[in-house]
Amino acid sequence: MNILLTGASGYIGGRLLPVLLRAGHTVRCLVRQPEALRARVDARAELVAGDVLDPDSLTRAMQGVNTAYYLVHSMGSQGSFEEADRQGAENFGRAARAGGVRRIIYLGGLGDDRERLSAHLRSRHETGMILRESGVEVLEFRASIVIGSGSMSFEMIRALCQRLPIMTTPKWVQVKAQPIGIADLLRYLTGALDLPAGESRVFEIGGTEALSYADLMQVYCRVRGLRRLIISVPVLSPRLSSWWLGLVTPLYARVGRKLIDSLRFPTVVRDRSALEVFGFTPMDVETAIRDALRNEDRELAETRWSDSFSAGNTYRRWGGVRFGNRLVDSRSVDLPVTVAQAFAPIRRIGGANGWYFANSLWHLRGFLDQLVGGIGLRRGRKHPERLAVGDVIDWWRVEEYVENSRLKLHAEMRLPGRAWLEFEVTDLGTSGARIRQTAIFDPVGWGGLLYWYGVYPLHAVVFRGMLRNIARAAVRAER
Repeated sequence: MNILLTGASGYIGGRLLPVLLRAGHTVRCLVRQPEALRARVDARAELVAGDVLDPDSLTRAMQGVNTAYYLVHSMGSQGSFEEADRQGAENFGRAARAGGVRRIIYLGGLGDDRERLSAHLRSRHETGMILRESGVEVLEFRASIVIGSGSMSFEMIRALCQRLPIMTTPKWVQVKAQPIGIADLLRYLTGALDLPAGESRVFEIGGTEALSYADLMQVYCRVRGLRRLIISVPVLSPRLSSWWLGLVTPLYARVGRKLIDSLRFPTVVRDRSALEVFGFTPMDVETAIRDALRNEDRELAETRWSDSFSAGNTYRRWGGVRFGNRLVDSRSVDLPVTVAQAFAPIRRIGGANGWYFANSLWHLRGFLDQLVGGIGLRRGRKHPERLAVGDVIDWWRVEEYVENSRLKLHAEMRLPGRAWLEFEVTDLGTSGARIRQTAIFDPVGWGGLLYWYGVYPLHAVVFRGMLRNIARAAVRAER
C-alpha cells in the first residue's frame, strides 16, 4: 500500500515505521523537519515537510496515498491543545477526502463517553469524531497505558520504582487502566491494513488485565526484584502531582499535568470486539514489562533520545533530562559548513588530539580512575584519523560509527553505572550542518545518582566547552 504516516518522529510512529517498511509498504512520512529525521530512518521511507496545521502541506502529502495513519496530538503545546487537535483533525480529514484516501487509521485514548472525562481524553475522542465526519473511512483504536521502553507512562512508572524506596502517592494511582504492550499495539495498527473496506469503526484495545497504577508499580517491582512501600495520600492535586513527578520522572510539568488529569478517570476496555476481529490475545502486563526491559538498550538506540530535545526549552536543564532510569545532557550547534567538515574534528577526538576543552581535567579524571583500578587515559587511540566500531579512545570504546554522521562511545572506566558519549551530524541543506552532542548516564542505585549530580556542574562546563571548540575547529577547517 501507499501509506502516509504522521508522527514518525514520535514514540508510536517511530516504532511503526520500520514494521510497515519490512512488510513491503511504500511509506511517506509527514514531518516538520525532514532533515532532522533522515539520519535515523530507513532510506526507503519518503520524508516530506508538512504539518497538520498547514492545509497546503497536507494536500501535497496526500497525493497517491491509499491509507493514512493519524498519530499526532498537541499535549506538549503551550497554547490550547484542544483547539490545536481540533484544527489539525479538520485539516487532515478534509485533505484526505480531497486526495482520495480510502482509510484513516487513528490512535486515540480509552474512556467512557457517557461519563465525565479529562480535557485530554475528550480531545482524543473529539479528534476521532472529526476525522469520521470527513467522509473517509476511519478505524479508531482507543488505548490506555502503553508499556514499552520509551513510552511516557512506562518511563514514569520505572523512574518512580527505581528511585523511591518509599512512595507517597495521590488517589489517582488506584484508578483502573488496561495497559497494552507496544508489540500488541503495533500488531493492531498494522492489522488494520488488512481489514476489508466498510464503515468506520472504533476498537477498544488493551492487555488481558485491568490494573491501577499502584498495581503496575507492584508488578514492575516484582519483575525487578525491588521492595517498595506505597502510601496513598489525599492531598496531591494534579498541579502538585505534576511538580512532584517532574522531580523524579521524565515528565516535565506541563505534559505531566495533562497526563495526570487523565489518570483520574478509568480507562478500561468495555467493548471486546477487537479480540474477535483481529484474532489474537494480547500479552499480560508482566510479559509486556519483561519485554520492555529486555529490549531497552536496543530501543534506546532506535528511539535516539537526543531527538526529544527539539522542544528543549520545555525541559528542565539542571542536571540534564531524565528518560526512565537514564540521565541525559544534550546540546547542539548549527554551522555554515558541510557535513564532512563538521564531522572531521569529531573523528579526531581523543588520544594525542585531546578532547578540545579542559584537557587537564580529562587527565585528572583519568588519573583518579587509575587510582581505583580503572584504565584511565593510558590507552590512547590506534590511529589519529581513522575509526571503526570496536576501537578504543582513551577510556571509551567505539560502539557505533557512521562516517560523517555519527560516533557513539561507551565508557569503560570505573563508574556507578553505564555511560555513553554520542556525536551526531545532520545535513541542513543550504544552511550548513548541525552537530549534536549527547551524554547519557544509566546510574546504578543512589550512588549513581549522587555521582551524576555531584559532577554535573563540571560536566556541563566541559561538554559546553568541548562542543564550542569542536565547532570552531570545523569552521577554521572550512575557511
